[in-house]
Amino acid sequence: MAKTLGKESTCSIARSLEAVGDTWTLLIIREAMLTGATRFREFREALGVAPNILSKRLEKIVEDGLMERRTYQEPGSRSRDEYVLTESGRALTLVIGALADWGRIHRPRPDGTSPCFTGEETGMVARLGFVTVDGEFVPPAELVAQRTPDTRLAAS
Repeated sequence: MAKTLGKESTCSIARSLEAVGDTWTLLIIREAMLTGATRFREFREALGVAPNILSKRLEKIVEDGLMERRTYQEPGSRSRDEYVLTESGRALTLVIGALADWGRIHRPRPDGTSPCFTGEETGMVARLGFVTVDGEFVPPAELVAQRTPDTRLAAS
């Protein structure tokens, strides 16, 4: 029996990849997180992405609820749209952080850069990791992945 992919999939990973599974989407989200970029021009300049591709990606990001479109107007100029992260988009911080850690370790470059996440008040570097509901750190080598219903996870 064939598995359904995309928005209709029973797999949370497949559903997630439907929203963030292309390179430009995660890089746009990264720019919004790290630099506070909200405007088309800012994303274009930071990423070097073609305008037609950026327009399509921003449209899909808004459709998927990762950003919301807000209208703004500079004095003497026409109104334009800016793109602001939603709660759903901001929650991708964990994904961006995990990809940054993975890339730093498994795809290192001497001239590479990676996001570093710190506590806003303390400035202390935050580490990603799996933690039990009791607050105990679980080393990756000790993890076992199992399929569970999404509703069970939401009730935890």
